[in-house]
Amino acid sequence: MDVHVRDLRYFVAVAEERSFTRAASQRLFISQPALSKQIRQLEQSLRTVLFDRDRRTVRLTPAGEALLPHARRLTEDWEAALLALSEASAQAGTTVRVGFQTRIGRGLIPAVTARMRQRLPGWRLVFRQVSWADPTVGLAHGEVDVAIAWLPVPDTDALSWRVVAREDVWVALQPSHRLASRPTVPFAELVDEPFIALPRTAGAQRDFWLGSAARQSPAVIAGEAETAEESFEAVASGSGITLLSAGNAEIYHRDDVVCRPVSGLPPSELAVIWRTVDNRPFIDVFTDTCRACSRPTAVADHTGEPTGPGRPAERRQ
Repeated sequence: MDVHVRDLRYFVAVAEERSFTRAASQRLFISQPALSKQIRQLEQSLRTVLFDRDRRTVRLTPAGEALLPHARRLTEDWEAALLALSEASAQAGTTVRVGFQTRIGRGLIPAVTARMRQRLPGWRLVFRQVSWADPTVGLAHGEVDVAIAWLPVPDTDALSWRVVAREDVWVALQPSHRLASRPTVPFAELVDEPFIALPRTAGAQRDFWLGSAARQSPAVIAGEAETAEESFEAVASGSGITLLSAGNAEIYHRDDVVCRPVSGLPPSELAVIWRTVDNRPFIDVFTDTCRACSRPTAVADHTGEPTGPGRPAERRQ
């Protein structure tokens, strides 16, 4: 029988969390139904039941107890193998996979690419779009090496980041919307509007783009979108409104959507994000390059303290 390392990683997460919900939302960043389906498929492949489940608890069966130490070792060995492969490739130059969720724009891509060629000859940047459904922007599952994305990301020891730009928050509206003619829209006038939300698995980022910090009551959710393009299509159709950064209001300009600045909300933060355990030199080079190529702004590391030139945010221990 063939079992994927991914399925063993899922099994270990559920076994350690003793909860499908916590494992899905806090460890794996996938939906709980998708996780349950993968565990069932793993059990079918192994022809044994790994968990005793009821409404309140999840417990390992004897078979699950027997599998757990081996599954841990196999997943750890695989992670070590991937890191060794990356380090070996780095000796002669390699491809850096950069994750993003919305268009980066802001002149960053050509500027960063040119500077990286100067500082790391032989290295090549490849950009990969990741759905909002993954709040780690592809980092948790090794799909990318580094990411440029909007905060917040899951606040765990697994990720480190450095803010490279701050931008005011704007709102996208249908042109016929009652607030579309306003030069600036107070957030207080938006709280009862139907919102197009990020997927629930986006976690804290979903809350940020719903303006949850400035709300007294939960947002009215008219629908969900996994990409910016889906979100703007929903706005254009009149299904709801959505918040976005000032720069993205320019990047995603279209005739059937009107964007206006919003008062009463904290600014959005664009950051370079990486896996804390990744000590490869290109992480520092890429982070410093993105910061140097971004518009002048006060930046901060993941502690929230302002940072000056030099080494990026200290990685979590």
